[in-house]
Amino acid sequence: MKKKQGIAVLIATVLVMVLLGFTAAVGWGPTGTGAARNIITGLDLSGGVSITYEADQDLPSNEDMNDTVYKLQQRVMSYSEEAKVYKEGVNRITVEIPGVSDANRILEELGTPGTLYFIRQTDDEGNECYSYDYTTGDYKLNYTIDELKEKGCIVLEGSSVVNAQGGVQQDNNGSTSKYVTELEFDAEGTKAFAEATERAYNNNETIAIYYDGEFASVPSVNSVITAGKAVIEGAKSIEDAKALATTLRIGSLTLTLHEISSNVVGATLGSNAIRTSLIAGGIGLALVILFMIIVYALPGLVAGLALLIYTGLELVMLNAFDLTLTLPGIAGIILSIGMAVDANVIIYARIREEIAAGKSVRNAITSGFKKAFSAIFDGNITTLIAAAVLGVLGTGSVQGFAMTLALGIVLSMFTALVISRLIINAFYAVGLRDEKLYGKAKEIKVIDFVGRKKIFFTVSLILAIAVPIVAMGIGKATTDKSLNFSLEFMGGTSTTVEFNEDMSMQQLEAEVNPKVEAITGDADVTCVKVVNSNNVTIKTRTLTVQERKQMDEMLINDFGVDKEGISTQSISATVSNEMRRDAVVAVIVATIFMLLYIWFRFKDIRFASSAVLALLHDVCVVLGFYAVSRVSVGTTFIACMLTIVGYSINATIVIFDRIRENLGSGATKKDLANVVNTSITQTLTRSIYTSLTTFVMVCVLWILGVSSIREFALPIMVGIICGAYSSVCVTGPLWYVIKTKTGKKK
Repeated sequence: MKKKQGIAVLIATVLVMVLLGFTAAVGWGPTGTGAARNIITGLDLSGGVSITYEADQDLPSNEDMNDTVYKLQQRVMSYSEEAKVYKEGVNRITVEIPGVSDANRILEELGTPGTLYFIRQTDDEGNECYSYDYTTGDYKLNYTIDELKEKGCIVLEGSSVVNAQGGVQQDNNGSTSKYVTELEFDAEGTKAFAEATERAYNNNETIAIYYDGEFASVPSVNSVITAGKAVIEGAKSIEDAKALATTLRIGSLTLTLHEISSNVVGATLGSNAIRTSLIAGGIGLALVILFMIIVYALPGLVAGLALLIYTGLELVMLNAFDLTLTLPGIAGIILSIGMAVDANVIIYARIREEIAAGKSVRNAITSGFKKAFSAIFDGNITTLIAAAVLGVLGTGSVQGFAMTLALGIVLSMFTALVISRLIINAFYAVGLRDEKLYGKAKEIKVIDFVGRKKIFFTVSLILAIAVPIVAMGIGKATTDKSLNFSLEFMGGTSTTVEFNEDMSMQQLEAEVNPKVEAITGDADVTCVKVVNSNNVTIKTRTLTVQERKQMDEMLINDFGVDKEGISTQSISATVSNEMRRDAVVAVIVATIFMLLYIWFRFKDIRFASSAVLALLHDVCVVLGFYAVSRVSVGTTFIACMLTIVGYSINATIVIFDRIRENLGSGATKKDLANVVNTSITQTLTRSIYTSLTTFVMVCVLWILGVSSIREFALPIMVGIICGAYSSVCVTGPLWYVIKTKTGKKK
């Protein structure tokens, strides 16, 4: 790069930072809404719509209620992956959709949840399942629903529809347009619909769409549909096409529901919580940049500029991809900023090593980026694979976490490998070429990690196995719960209160929450405020009769609430059994895919098995911390564990990459212990610096955050310490033991 090019790159860097900052903070166009302020946020940050449905049956079974909750959850996730559905009382279901403020629009689009069936025209014996009544001009069923099921008339139910949209479609020549409804089926529905359309097409029959006791549409079949996507024509208007799409989206529910209330609710966390979290992010970022400059001089400044660009891109992309952001999501972004430092640390540590080896600054920069690439690539791709699997198989907060994680990984790699490289070469081109500006790696005495493996393994066995088992056993014996499961996992009590004044979230956080926590002995308290009213819903763990009495007395005596203005009822978990199952399956599949990738890249399954064992070690240690500290286990627990999985695997890959490189220099089996010790020692600075910067980001959040954020940040801090310990002290010696005990290379 020539001097003029270097100047141009530096000017462009400043302009990009200004443009990103302006876009994020102010925005473009007449509204001037910045990308950061236009990001879709969850109920905890900006509120949304809360709709309560009631089943037509007075006492529906638990199984029917749970099935309806799960199916309805799948439908509302089209609005936001952070939408929640849970049981309230014995026959009510509440839907909470964040980021929207028009309850009537949601009710209109969501429709009234009922039953939806796709019915073929004739059964296997040729009898008509439904027929056209020429007298009334309407279609009618020839059997009851139960009879239709017995005769095989029902092709599939609405639960197989994953998406439906109404719109306008142009003819092939583009001269005329028609109103259509496009729908898409899941895998099971695709197969069933293919068989049904083949039969209908061959027999010149129709397939009726029957919803909530009426025929919504009876389209003819013009071809065999095998791809799982279909187009229904014949709508008289765009409104009719969209209405049919709404019917299809709501799907088939076990229970028929009717809406009894809908409200716009405020954020469950006050502006003070958001403000302190953003301040924490700013302070943490400033501290990390300052640390990088002190440690790495000019390259540290480059890393700081790259991190600022990364932060701006993250905010803009969150807005561009319409990702829903919750407060744990903000914590995740702050954490990802700390982790984004890792790639820069790897690169600049390499540059220092190359300078120490006698290379010129120019050659050291080139070689440093080249040698750092494999560690950065493998570590990030491994985590990206996990994010992809979690995004496909996970639901709810797992899926939201995966999307945010994937975005952070891509942007991190881009800023480290492209932006940082351009900027540091630009500084060199404009004349900043003194070796002192870049630093030189100091020779560190090789530490015998392998020789201390018995100590490390013993400590790990105690922390990862003994502590969790004992702590969970004690918890089960004393509280009947091995872990302190939150109301999101276990359900709880919902207390609806009509205060004498319109209390702000700041007042609720400062005055009401502490008194509720004193009664429950638990920080897991959520206040949901109905906008433009004095009504507030306080959600807690399940209260005993005595605790409910204490709650009523506290509200009456301390806040002057009328006894008649207080009502309580039980609510179910917002994380259903199916969602937990999906999360577990997603994590298991993601772990398998990571194992396969590491095996493929390192050509040795022992690297993969060691990495996965270290990952399990870190997860178990953090689980033990949850058991000992009794920190609430809710949706933030899932995000915490997934963060630790990504952090752990990334840290391990860096050390394994150095072991792979040193093995390639001709090391024999006798030298394996020395290779492992040397590799860990060479990457020790990286391990310490990355862990320290990430820890600082989360620690500031823990210091300044509200109680719910502290409960998220504290386990993350434990995970960071544990991840640093396992990657440095456990993974290398573990690989050495497996390698030497299993003989030849597998």
